[in-house]
Amino acid sequence: MTRAPSGASTAHEVTAVGTDLVERYLEHVRVEKRLAQRTVELYALDLQKLSQQAAQAGVELLQVQNSHIRRWVAQMNAGGRSGRGIALILSGWRGFYVWLGREGLISSNPVQDVRAPKAGKPLPKALSVDQAVQLASFASGSNDPWLEARDAAMVELLYGAGLRVGELTGLDTVASSSARGWIDLQGGEAHVLGKGGKRRSVPVGAKAVLAITHWLALRDQALAQAKPGLQGPGGNAQAALFMGRNGTRLSAQSIWQRLRQRSLQAGLTTPVHPHMLRHSFASHLLQSSSDLRAVQELLGHASITTTQAYTRLDFQHLAKAYDAAHPRAKIKGATPK
Repeated sequence: MTRAPSGASTAHEVTAVGTDLVERYLEHVRVEKRLAQRTVELYALDLQKLSQQAAQAGVELLQVQNSHIRRWVAQMNAGGRSGRGIALILSGWRGFYVWLGREGLISSNPVQDVRAPKAGKPLPKALSVDQAVQLASFASGSNDPWLEARDAAMVELLYGAGLRVGELTGLDTVASSSARGWIDLQGGEAHVLGKGGKRRSVPVGAKAVLAITHWLALRDQALAQAKPGLQGPGGNAQAALFMGRNGTRLSAQSIWQRLRQRSLQAGLTTPVHPHMLRHSFASHLLQSSSDLRAVQELLGHASITTTQAYTRLDFQHLAKAYDAAHPRAKIKGATPK
């Protein structure tokens, strides 16, 4: 029978010591910190993983070093665990070692300066050109022409001008000192108040101008026949470009709901939200023009780094086109002779 070298801990001894420390800590957070049962259970899972890693490395939990933690983080990352998942595990480990320090059992926290790998930013979701045109061209055949005209105009502005939903809700029919934004149909522009209180002007296409003109005719007709309560102070019509039946400005939540419903009615398999149309606007414009600076200005991005995310979408579009059309893309497993 082979004995462990003097001074070394067997896996059994490491596990026993680790289990005792973990149980004491979990009792501490359960009783003294009064954490929720679910939180305690998640801590237990994180510390179980820590104990397993320490046992495999042949070290006690009190002997774990910064180098061990970094190695285990690298292994989790290589195993496909997300940066967010690793960050949560490290948070649990860090709290455990903070408690060990307070108990006087360790002199330094091995997790203190360890950070999880940065999670890659997910690509913004965008519709294909065909899907966007399908949605923009959709007519519901609804018995309510007022709602149909309003929703069609909203889609045209979101996709045709790349507006944020907050910028859309802030639009008025005319410019004024109190307006957050307004539409200028003669000039073919929308003047909006974007993030950080920055104003910008974006072009409004001919399709959007027609849709908004049609909507305004029905909107103004409804206001003319409205009860006094549906009009603004002094009898003036409400300034909001997009309003509900009660005469108040549409909220962002209402626009989300209407767009989701309209996209499903149009036959799209994925429910569409306003920011998806903004992403589609940017992606399709970049595919056609390749002018990143122009797209940045139209979107109102403070940094071009934000806009560069759409170059990845553009590359995906090109890669799909290559895979579908190029003869050499279809050769699988070919080896040089």
